[in-house]
Amino acid sequence: MRKRHRRSSSVPVLLSVDTLAATVAAGGVYLLFHRWFVPAVLVPLWLLALASQRVYGPDAGAECFRRVLRAACLAAAAAGAAWWFAPRDELLHDALIALPLAAGLTLGLRRYPQARMLTGGGRGRNAGRVLVLGPAESAAELIAALRRGHAPGPQVVGVCSTGPAAPDGGAGMDAGEFGDAVGLLKAVRRTGCDAVIALPGPELSAERLRQLSWELRAAGIDLMLAPVLADVTAGRLAVCPVAGVPLLQLRAPRLSALPRIPKELTDRLLALLGILLLAPLMVAIAAWVRLDSPGPAFFRERRIGRDGREFTLLKFRTMHRGADRRKAELAHLNRYGSDRFFKIGDDPRVTGAGSFLRSYSLDELPQLFNVVAGHMSLVGPRPLVKDEVAALSEDGRHRLLVKPGMSGLWQVSGRSCLPTDERDRLDVSYVENWSPALDLSILLRTPSAVVRRTGAC
Repeated sequence: MRKRHRRSSSVPVLLSVDTLAATVAAGGVYLLFHRWFVPAVLVPLWLLALASQRVYGPDAGAECFRRVLRAACLAAAAAGAAWWFAPRDELLHDALIALPLAAGLTLGLRRYPQARMLTGGGRGRNAGRVLVLGPAESAAELIAALRRGHAPGPQVVGVCSTGPAAPDGGAGMDAGEFGDAVGLLKAVRRTGCDAVIALPGPELSAERLRQLSWELRAAGIDLMLAPVLADVTAGRLAVCPVAGVPLLQLRAPRLSALPRIPKELTDRLLALLGILLLAPLMVAIAAWVRLDSPGPAFFRERRIGRDGREFTLLKFRTMHRGADRRKAELAHLNRYGSDRFFKIGDDPRVTGAGSFLRSYSLDELPQLFNVVAGHMSLVGPRPLVKDEVAALSEDGRHRLLVKPGMSGLWQVSGRSCLPTDERDRLDVSYVENWSPALDLSILLRTPSAVVRRTGAC
C-alpha cells in the first residue's frame, strides 16, 4: 500500500533528523563547557523521550510541536531524577542547556523533511495527494482552509461533488460529479490520490460512508472525515465515545485569565527587551522621519482594545501633514472599495521615508511601548478604530475579548493583499483557536513575512 509504505519509510528519515539534532546539541554543550557526560547520553535519551511521546506515529504531524515539548519535559525530569541521586550541579546545568537546544533543532529540522514527504516538493510521486468528496461549496471552503494552513499540507488533486457544481468549478481543481462508488474509484485512479476527504452532506449517509470505506480500503486509499467547522485547530477537537457512539467534542476557546498570565508576562518582557535592543534604530528612524518631511516623528491614533477600552496607538509617521483631508478625493482609488479599509497603490500622501518603513513594517516598532503598557500584545487581532468596531458582526466582536497585537494571523498570511473578509476571519480564528504554540508559530513567521515583504502591497 502506497500510504502505509510512505509512513513506514518516513520513520528512518525522522530518526536520522532527530539524531542529527541531538548530536548537534550534544556537540554544542561539549564545546561550551568541555564536559562529556550529558553529551554522551543525550542522543539515546532524546530518541527514547521522543519515542515515548509517539512522535513517529502516523498521527504525529498535527501534534508534533506539543509532543516534542512533552519529550523535552520528560527528558528534563529524567535529568532531575539523575541529579537527585548523583547531585552534581554541572549535570543538571548541562542538561537544561542541551534539551531546549535539542528540542529547537528537532522542530526546525523536521519542517524540511516533513514538507518534502507530505508534498513531495510540490509535485513528486511521494506527495500526500487527496481527493475531496462532498458538496461543492463545502469543498471549496475546505480547500481554502488547507491552503492557508500553518504547516505543510496535502496536495488537493481533485473534487468529487455530491451536489451542484461550484461556480468556479471546484476552486480550480479537477472537479467531477460523484454518482456511485464506481464513479469515485474512477476519480481516485485518474487523480492518483492517496486519500479521500469526505465532507458532511445529505448525499453521504452513514451506510454510504461505510460502503465507501470498504471500497477505498480494497484500493489502498485512506478515507478521512472532515469536521463541519474547517477553521478549528486539532487541539480543540477530541473524540468522545457516548453510549458507544464516537462523538467529536469541540472544546471552548481558551479565554480565561489564568492561561494567559504567562502570555502577558512574556509579552511585556520581550517588548521591553525589544525596546532596549532597538532603541538606536528607533532613534535613527525618528530623526529620518522628521528630516524627510515636516511634522512629528510619531503618529498617534485612538484605537479600541480588549473589552472595548480605548488606548492611544503609536506608530512612526509615514504620511504628509493633512493626509486625512485628501482621503475623499482619493476614495475612488481605494482597493477595498469601502471606508473601513483604505489603501491605494502609490499613495501620494505617503512620504519617501514612510514608503520604506511601511514595506518592512518598521513604522510599527513604537507599538512595543503599547505592549509594555499593557494595551497590546505581541500577537493578536488587528487594533481597530471606533468606526470599525461599530461595523463588526456578532462573530467579529469576539476579537474584542483579547488584546490587539502587533502581529497576527493575517499579517503572516498575506498582509494587506488579503480581502477584508479574509482578514476578519483570520483575526476571529486566532481568538477561537489561541494557544501558546500558535503565538510562537506566528512570532517565528513574522520576521520572514516582513523581510520577504509578503503582501506588502
